[in-house]
Amino acid sequence: MEKFNELIRDIDGYVWGLPLILLIIACGLILTVRVGLLQVRKLGLAIKYMFKDEEGESGEVSSFQALCTALSATVGTGNIVGVATALCAGGAGALFWMEVAAFLGMATKYAEGLLAIKFRRKDKHGSMLGGPFYYIESGLGEKWKWLGKLFALFGLLAGLMGIGTITQINGITSAANNFFDPQNAHTVSIFGADYTYTTIIAGLIITVLAALIIIGGIKRIATVSEIVVPAMILIYVGSCLIIIFTNITEIPAAVVQIVKGAFGLRPMAGGAAGFAVMKMAMRSGVARGIFSNEAGLGSAPIAAAAARTKEPVRQGLVTMTGTFIDTMLVCTMTGLSIVMAGSHEKGLEGVAVTTDAFKVGLPFPEKVSAFMLMCCLAVFAFTTILGWNYYSERCLSYLTGSHKKITSVYKWVYIGFVFIGPYLTVEAVWNLADIFNGLMALPNIVALVCLSGTVASETKDYFRRLKGEETQQEKAG
Repeated sequence: MEKFNELIRDIDGYVWGLPLILLIIACGLILTVRVGLLQVRKLGLAIKYMFKDEEGESGEVSSFQALCTALSATVGTGNIVGVATALCAGGAGALFWMEVAAFLGMATKYAEGLLAIKFRRKDKHGSMLGGPFYYIESGLGEKWKWLGKLFALFGLLAGLMGIGTITQINGITSAANNFFDPQNAHTVSIFGADYTYTTIIAGLIITVLAALIIIGGIKRIATVSEIVVPAMILIYVGSCLIIIFTNITEIPAAVVQIVKGAFGLRPMAGGAAGFAVMKMAMRSGVARGIFSNEAGLGSAPIAAAAARTKEPVRQGLVTMTGTFIDTMLVCTMTGLSIVMAGSHEKGLEGVAVTTDAFKVGLPFPEKVSAFMLMCCLAVFAFTTILGWNYYSERCLSYLTGSHKKITSVYKWVYIGFVFIGPYLTVEAVWNLADIFNGLMALPNIVALVCLSGTVASETKDYFRRLKGEETQQEKAG
């Protein structure tokens, strides 16, 4: 097993090397320039569109439900465990690069949502289909269809064996075990290894609940996400704000630590050593940031394509808010809480890092703080399982021509991977997820850069029309 873990680690290092990191950042920068810093200028309008649905338009779910479905897939273990692992690997500076990637990623997400609506289509069963495979095929032309199929294959594997199933259920069961049986006192031998009763019971409960919702399809997933996701984000962010405000005097030191760590300015880290520190902070921050907000991966436009809207730009703006909420809000809160508590420097691993930050920072008994975090992580990760089932199903539909029987069988295969997730090692799981995320991003980024002109022209046209409508309303008024 150690040799397998080492192999996965090496592959992960190649996939998420400096070239891919620079490519993702460059893509976000190109799109930011081409849409004129839209993520700053139009953020208020984007938030307004989140809650204001277009009436009478074709689609399966509202724009808000589409956003919540996308958020259900993005706000998960990446926000709690992923931020913690990034800070442990790359130091406090990883949070800085996570924010930089997210800022540029907002423009990337905007382009993804816009292109999803512009190039979506309806299948023979009446469902809306969209995402990178369709804007690659229709936007770049038939000769690029192989690239769309490559994306679909990587997306399918990411959902089935990486970000969608194993990492999420692993995070839930680890959090439950850390709370109910931290000493691993009650164990049973399965597959030649010892697992706690808590891990087994929590895994079974999540698997059954996931199966009940997944079988219902996109509308049931969207309905659950619309209620659960906003509520849990408010509770989690509220908890982090309590930590920050009750330890407000620690904020300046934490900010200095984050900025210095980002540029390798730690004491005794000069020259080549300083660059190595900066490189590790950048790699960890960008990789875990992408894992969390999925900007550039091409997953969010699959959900965006189901929205009831006729305006690509409008849905692009709504999709963009997902990165703002996920990273600028939730990940920032997690990262600040961990740095202020110094939990990333205590030799802890995974969810234990964030649990320690909650125990240290919250003015509640440690058991209460740990329970709050466990509940937030469980719900976030659970909704991610649901969202990624929809994504990977759509990837499978593209590869098989919307074959219903294959899709029905796939649902159960997906549920099977959720079931076995708790019994796989943490390091191998996260590295495997990173690999599939990186491979997914490559075809999508190629398409986004090639179609950046389309994104820019659609954006200009929409706001020109919007300004004309506002002028007419003013004259009529």
